[in-house]
Amino acid sequence: MKILKFLISFLTPTDFIIVVFGLLLSVVNIIYFNTVPHTDLLLQANFVVISFIFYIAYLDRDRNSKIVMFIHDWYLVPLIFITFKEIYLMIKPIRVVDYDTFLINMDRLIFGTDITHILDKIANPILTEILQFSYATFFILPIILGIDILRNRNFSDFHFATFLIIYGFYISYIGYFIFPAIGPRFYLYNYLKINSDLPGLYFTHIIRSFLDLGESLQPGMINPQAFVQRDVFPSGHTDITLIVMFLSYKFKLKSRFFLIPNGILLIFSTMYLRYHYGIDVIGGIIFMIFSVWSGKIIYNFWQQFRRKPLYYYPKK
Repeated sequence: MKILKFLISFLTPTDFIIVVFGLLLSVVNIIYFNTVPHTDLLLQANFVVISFIFYIAYLDRDRNSKIVMFIHDWYLVPLIFITFKEIYLMIKPIRVVDYDTFLINMDRLIFGTDITHILDKIANPILTEILQFSYATFFILPIILGIDILRNRNFSDFHFATFLIIYGFYISYIGYFIFPAIGPRFYLYNYLKINSDLPGLYFTHIIRSFLDLGESLQPGMINPQAFVQRDVFPSGHTDITLIVMFLSYKFKLKSRFFLIPNGILLIFSTMYLRYHYGIDVIGGIIFMIFSVWSGKIIYNFWQQFRRKPLYYYPKK
Protein backbone atom coordinates (compact mmCIF):
# COMPACT_ATOMS: atom_id res chain seq x y z
CA MET A 1 0.00 0.00 0.00
CA LYS A 2 2.87 2.37 0.83
CA ILE A 3 4.53 1.55 -2.50
CA LEU A 4 1.30 2.35 -4.38
CA LYS A 5 0.90 5.63 -2.52
CA PHE A 6 4.54 6.44 -3.25
CA LEU A 7 4.06 5.80 -6.97
CA ILE A 8 0.79 7.70 -7.40
CA SER A 9 2.20 10.66 -5.48
CA PHE A 10 4.23 11.51 -8.60
CA LEU A 11 1.12 11.67 -10.80
CA THR A 12 -0.04 15.14 -11.73
CA PRO A 13 -3.82 15.77 -11.79
CA THR A 14 -3.70 15.23 -15.57
CA ASP A 15 -1.85 11.93 -15.15
CA PHE A 16 -4.33 10.95 -12.44
CA ILE A 17 -7.46 11.55 -14.54
CA ILE A 18 -5.96 9.73 -17.54
CA VAL A 19 -5.06 6.71 -15.40
CA VAL A 20 -8.53 6.64 -13.84
CA PHE A 21 -10.22 6.81 -17.24
CA GLY A 22 -7.88 4.15 -18.63
CA LEU A 23 -8.76 1.85 -15.75
CA LEU A 24 -12.47 2.56 -16.27
CA LEU A 25 -12.21 1.62 -19.96
CA SER A 26 -10.30 -1.51 -19.00
CA VAL A 27 -13.03 -2.58 -16.57
CA VAL A 28 -15.68 -2.05 -19.27
CA ASN A 29 -13.56 -4.07 -21.72
CA ILE A 30 -13.28 -6.91 -19.23
CA ILE A 31 -17.04 -6.91 -18.60
CA TYR A 32 -17.72 -7.03 -22.36
CA PHE A 33 -14.71 -9.17 -23.22
CA ASN A 34 -16.69 -11.42 -25.58
CA THR A 35 -18.60 -8.51 -27.16
CA VAL A 36 -15.97 -5.90 -27.99
CA PRO A 37 -13.57 -6.85 -30.82
CA HIS A 38 -9.83 -6.94 -30.07
CA THR A 39 -10.47 -6.59 -26.33
CA ASP A 40 -7.18 -8.27 -25.49
CA LEU A 41 -5.28 -5.70 -27.56
CA LEU A 42 -7.21 -2.82 -25.98
CA LEU A 43 -6.39 -4.09 -22.49
CA GLN A 44 -2.74 -4.44 -23.42
CA ALA A 45 -2.71 -0.93 -24.89
CA ASN A 46 -4.29 0.51 -21.73
CA PHE A 47 -1.70 -1.29 -19.60
CA VAL A 48 1.14 0.12 -21.70
CA VAL A 49 -0.27 3.66 -21.55
CA ILE A 50 -0.83 3.56 -17.79
CA SER A 51 2.63 2.09 -17.21
CA PHE A 52 4.16 4.81 -19.40
CA ILE A 53 2.36 7.52 -17.42
CA PHE A 54 3.70 6.21 -14.12
CA TYR A 55 7.19 5.99 -15.62
CA ILE A 56 7.26 9.46 -17.19
CA ALA A 57 5.70 11.00 -14.06
CA TYR A 58 8.45 9.44 -11.94
CA LEU A 59 11.19 10.62 -14.30
CA ASP A 60 9.74 14.14 -14.25
CA ARG A 61 9.38 14.33 -10.48
CA ASP A 62 12.06 17.00 -10.17
CA ARG A 63 11.33 18.81 -13.48
CA ASN A 64 15.04 19.00 -14.31
CA SER A 65 15.08 17.54 -17.85
CA LYS A 66 13.61 19.61 -20.67
CA ILE A 67 13.07 16.53 -22.87
CA VAL A 68 11.25 14.62 -20.12
CA MET A 69 9.23 17.73 -19.23
CA PHE A 70 8.18 18.16 -22.86
CA ILE A 71 7.07 14.51 -23.16
CA HIS A 72 5.26 14.66 -19.83
CA ASP A 73 3.47 17.91 -20.69
CA TRP A 74 2.43 17.00 -24.23
CA TYR A 75 1.92 13.21 -24.38
CA LEU A 76 -1.81 13.76 -23.93
CA VAL A 77 -2.12 15.25 -27.45
CA PRO A 78 -1.77 11.92 -29.32
CA LEU A 79 -3.37 10.09 -26.40
CA ILE A 80 -6.67 11.94 -26.89
CA PHE A 81 -6.97 10.54 -30.41
CA ILE A 82 -5.86 7.05 -29.33
CA THR A 83 -8.56 7.00 -26.64
CA PHE A 84 -11.08 8.33 -29.17
CA LYS A 85 -10.43 5.31 -31.39
CA GLU A 86 -10.65 2.91 -28.46
CA ILE A 87 -14.07 4.38 -27.72
CA TYR A 88 -14.93 3.78 -31.40
CA LEU A 89 -14.26 0.06 -31.05
CA MET A 90 -16.28 -0.18 -27.84
CA ILE A 91 -19.46 1.83 -28.31
CA LYS A 92 -21.14 0.12 -31.26
CA PRO A 93 -20.88 -3.47 -29.92
CA ILE A 94 -21.93 -2.43 -26.41
CA ARG A 95 -24.56 0.18 -27.26
CA VAL A 96 -26.33 -1.46 -30.19
CA VAL A 97 -29.11 1.12 -30.64
CA ASP A 98 -28.39 4.65 -31.93
CA TYR A 99 -30.24 7.57 -30.34
CA ASP A 100 -30.57 9.82 -33.39
CA THR A 101 -34.37 9.66 -33.38
CA PHE A 102 -34.43 10.82 -29.76
CA LEU A 103 -32.03 13.70 -30.49
CA ILE A 104 -34.04 14.72 -33.57
CA ASN A 105 -37.24 14.78 -31.53
CA MET A 106 -35.51 16.94 -28.92
CA ASP A 107 -34.48 19.40 -31.64
CA ARG A 108 -38.01 19.56 -32.99
CA LEU A 109 -39.38 20.07 -29.49
CA ILE A 110 -36.97 22.95 -28.80
CA PHE A 111 -36.72 24.62 -32.22
CA GLY A 112 -40.00 23.52 -33.81
CA THR A 113 -38.09 21.84 -36.66
CA ASP A 114 -34.65 20.45 -37.51
CA ILE A 115 -32.03 23.13 -36.83
CA THR A 116 -29.97 21.99 -39.82
CA HIS A 117 -32.95 22.58 -42.12
CA ILE A 118 -33.19 26.14 -40.79
CA LEU A 119 -29.51 26.71 -41.53
CA ASP A 120 -29.87 25.27 -45.05
CA LYS A 121 -31.65 28.51 -45.96
CA ILE A 122 -28.46 30.55 -45.54
CA ALA A 123 -26.09 28.00 -47.09
CA ASN A 124 -23.70 29.23 -49.77
CA PRO A 125 -20.23 28.04 -50.95
CA ILE A 126 -18.30 30.96 -49.43
CA LEU A 127 -19.83 30.48 -45.97
CA THR A 128 -19.38 26.72 -46.24
CA GLU A 129 -15.68 27.11 -47.08
CA ILE A 130 -15.09 29.46 -44.14
CA LEU A 131 -16.96 27.27 -41.67
CA GLN A 132 -15.28 24.06 -42.86
CA PHE A 133 -11.88 25.66 -42.23
CA SER A 134 -13.04 26.84 -38.82
CA TYR A 135 -14.41 23.40 -37.93
CA ALA A 136 -11.05 21.80 -38.79
CA THR A 137 -9.15 24.14 -36.45
CA PHE A 138 -10.68 22.29 -33.50
CA PHE A 139 -7.68 20.00 -33.35
CA ILE A 140 -5.16 22.82 -32.92
CA LEU A 141 -7.06 25.19 -30.61
CA PRO A 142 -5.91 23.49 -27.36
CA ILE A 143 -2.34 23.44 -28.70
CA ILE A 144 -2.48 27.18 -29.48
CA LEU A 145 -3.82 27.79 -25.98
CA GLY A 146 -1.04 25.73 -24.39
CA ILE A 147 1.75 27.37 -26.38
CA ASP A 148 0.45 30.85 -25.58
CA ILE A 149 0.33 30.04 -21.85
CA LEU A 150 3.90 28.72 -21.95
CA ARG A 151 5.10 31.89 -23.68
CA ASN A 152 4.80 33.52 -20.25
CA ARG A 153 6.29 30.43 -18.54
CA ASN A 154 3.15 30.12 -16.45
CA PHE A 155 3.34 26.42 -15.69
CA SER A 156 0.59 26.51 -13.08
CA ASP A 157 -1.97 27.80 -15.60
CA PHE A 158 -0.63 25.40 -18.25
CA HIS A 159 -1.02 22.31 -16.10
CA PHE A 160 -4.52 23.31 -15.03
CA ALA A 161 -5.50 24.02 -18.65
CA THR A 162 -4.21 20.65 -19.89
CA PHE A 163 -6.08 18.91 -17.09
CA LEU A 164 -9.33 20.72 -17.79
CA ILE A 165 -9.14 20.01 -21.52
CA ILE A 166 -8.48 16.30 -21.22
CA TYR A 167 -11.08 16.05 -18.46
CA GLY A 168 -13.56 17.75 -20.80
CA PHE A 169 -12.74 15.26 -23.53
CA TYR A 170 -13.29 12.31 -21.19
CA ILE A 171 -16.59 13.65 -19.89
CA SER A 172 -17.81 14.01 -23.50
CA TYR A 173 -16.65 10.44 -24.25
CA ILE A 174 -18.90 9.22 -21.45
CA GLY A 175 -21.76 11.08 -23.14
CA TYR A 176 -21.10 9.13 -26.34
CA PHE A 177 -21.64 5.91 -24.41
CA ILE A 178 -24.92 7.16 -22.92
CA PHE A 179 -26.38 8.55 -26.17
CA PRO A 180 -24.60 6.95 -29.15
CA ALA A 181 -25.63 8.64 -32.42
CA ILE A 182 -24.26 9.34 -35.90
CA GLY A 183 -25.63 12.81 -36.60
CA PRO A 184 -27.84 14.65 -39.11
CA ARG A 185 -25.52 14.24 -42.14
CA PHE A 186 -26.44 10.54 -42.05
CA TYR A 187 -29.90 10.56 -40.47
CA LEU A 188 -31.52 13.61 -42.05
CA TYR A 189 -29.52 13.78 -45.30
CA ASN A 190 -27.80 11.55 -47.82
CA TYR A 191 -24.19 11.60 -46.66
CA LEU A 192 -22.94 10.51 -50.09
CA LYS A 193 -24.40 13.68 -51.65
CA ILE A 194 -23.04 16.20 -49.14
CA ASN A 195 -20.40 17.62 -51.51
CA SER A 196 -23.07 18.45 -54.08
CA ASP A 197 -25.77 19.47 -51.57
CA LEU A 198 -23.47 21.63 -49.44
CA PRO A 199 -20.52 22.59 -51.65
CA GLY A 200 -17.64 24.85 -50.72
CA LEU A 201 -15.15 26.59 -52.99
CA TYR A 202 -11.72 24.97 -53.21
CA PHE A 203 -10.76 23.08 -50.06
CA THR A 204 -14.03 22.03 -48.42
CA HIS A 205 -14.11 18.59 -50.04
CA ILE A 206 -10.45 17.92 -49.16
CA ILE A 207 -10.95 18.96 -45.53
CA ARG A 208 -14.12 16.88 -45.25
CA SER A 209 -12.40 13.80 -46.61
CA PHE A 210 -9.46 14.22 -44.22
CA LEU A 211 -11.74 14.66 -41.21
CA ASP A 212 -13.82 11.67 -42.28
CA LEU A 213 -10.72 9.48 -42.08
CA GLY A 214 -10.52 10.35 -38.40
CA GLU A 215 -14.13 9.19 -38.11
CA SER A 216 -13.17 5.83 -39.68
CA LEU A 217 -14.83 6.70 -43.00
CA GLN A 218 -13.17 5.89 -46.30
CA PRO A 219 -14.11 6.93 -49.85
CA GLY A 220 -16.44 4.52 -51.60
CA MET A 221 -18.02 3.01 -48.51
CA ILE A 222 -21.44 1.58 -49.40
CA ASN A 223 -22.82 1.79 -45.87
CA PRO A 224 -20.81 4.53 -44.09
CA GLN A 225 -23.36 5.00 -41.30
CA ALA A 226 -22.47 1.52 -40.03
CA PHE A 227 -18.81 2.46 -39.59
CA VAL A 228 -18.80 6.11 -38.53
CA GLN A 229 -17.89 6.99 -34.94
CA ARG A 230 -20.76 7.41 -32.49
CA ASP A 231 -19.67 10.83 -31.21
CA VAL A 232 -22.60 13.19 -31.57
CA PHE A 233 -24.00 13.92 -28.09
CA PRO A 234 -22.68 16.01 -26.54
CA SER A 235 -20.87 18.04 -29.17
CA GLY A 236 -17.24 17.61 -28.14
CA HIS A 237 -16.35 20.41 -30.54
CA THR A 238 -18.61 22.71 -28.53
CA ASP A 239 -17.52 21.42 -25.13
CA ILE A 240 -13.75 21.66 -25.69
CA THR A 241 -13.88 24.85 -27.77
CA LEU A 242 -15.81 26.61 -25.02
CA ILE A 243 -13.25 25.44 -22.46
CA VAL A 244 -10.45 26.83 -24.63
CA MET A 245 -12.32 30.12 -25.10
CA PHE A 246 -13.04 30.36 -21.38
CA LEU A 247 -9.41 29.75 -20.38
CA SER A 248 -8.03 32.16 -22.97
CA TYR A 249 -10.29 34.84 -21.49
CA LYS A 250 -9.48 34.01 -17.84
CA PHE A 251 -5.74 34.04 -18.58
CA LYS A 252 -6.01 37.23 -20.69
CA LEU A 253 -3.99 35.61 -23.49
CA LYS A 254 -3.27 37.42 -26.74
CA SER A 255 -4.49 34.33 -28.60
CA ARG A 256 -8.01 34.97 -27.27
CA PHE A 257 -8.53 37.46 -30.07
CA PHE A 258 -8.34 34.49 -32.44
CA LEU A 259 -9.62 31.69 -30.21
CA ILE A 260 -12.88 33.37 -29.18
CA PRO A 261 -14.21 34.59 -32.58
CA ASN A 262 -12.98 31.44 -34.32
CA GLY A 263 -14.56 29.37 -31.55
CA ILE A 264 -17.93 31.03 -32.14
CA LEU A 265 -17.71 30.20 -35.86
CA LEU A 266 -16.61 26.65 -35.05
CA ILE A 267 -19.57 26.00 -32.74
CA PHE A 268 -21.97 27.40 -35.35
CA SER A 269 -20.32 25.24 -38.02
CA THR A 270 -21.10 22.03 -36.13
CA MET A 271 -24.78 22.48 -37.00
CA TYR A 272 -24.39 24.28 -40.33
CA LEU A 273 -22.11 21.53 -41.69
CA ARG A 274 -24.56 18.87 -40.45
CA TYR A 275 -22.21 17.20 -37.98
CA HIS A 276 -24.43 17.89 -34.98
CA TYR A 277 -28.03 18.45 -33.93
CA GLY A 278 -28.93 21.58 -32.00
CA ILE A 279 -29.41 19.54 -28.82
CA ASP A 280 -25.80 18.34 -29.16
CA VAL A 281 -24.55 21.92 -28.94
CA ILE A 282 -26.79 22.57 -25.94
CA GLY A 283 -25.38 19.40 -24.41
CA GLY A 284 -21.84 20.60 -25.16
CA ILE A 285 -22.54 23.85 -23.30
CA ILE A 286 -23.92 21.96 -20.28
CA PHE A 287 -20.99 19.51 -20.29
CA MET A 288 -18.55 22.44 -20.50
CA ILE A 289 -20.10 24.13 -17.47
CA PHE A 290 -19.97 20.86 -15.53
CA SER A 291 -16.37 20.19 -16.61
CA VAL A 292 -15.15 23.64 -15.53
CA TRP A 293 -16.97 23.43 -12.19
CA SER A 294 -16.10 19.86 -11.24
CA GLY A 295 -12.68 19.90 -12.90
CA LYS A 296 -11.28 22.53 -10.54
CA ILE A 297 -12.55 20.55 -7.55
CA ILE A 298 -10.90 17.33 -8.75
CA TYR A 299 -7.69 19.15 -9.69
CA ASN A 300 -7.30 20.71 -6.24
CA PHE A 301 -8.31 17.45 -4.53
CA TRP A 302 -5.37 15.72 -6.19
CA GLN A 303 -3.04 18.65 -5.55
CA GLN A 304 -3.96 18.47 -1.89
CA PHE A 305 -3.30 14.73 -1.88
CA ARG A 306 0.15 15.39 -3.38
CA ARG A 307 0.72 18.26 -0.91
CA LYS A 308 1.13 20.66 -3.79
CA PRO A 309 -0.23 24.23 -4.07
CA LEU A 310 -3.93 24.52 -4.85
CA TYR A 311 -4.89 26.18 -8.11
CA TYR A 312 -6.61 29.56 -8.32
CA TYR A 313 -7.47 31.51 -11.45
CA PRO A 314 -5.32 34.59 -12.06
CA LYS A 315 -6.63 37.75 -10.44
CA LYS A 316 -8.00 40.34 -12.84
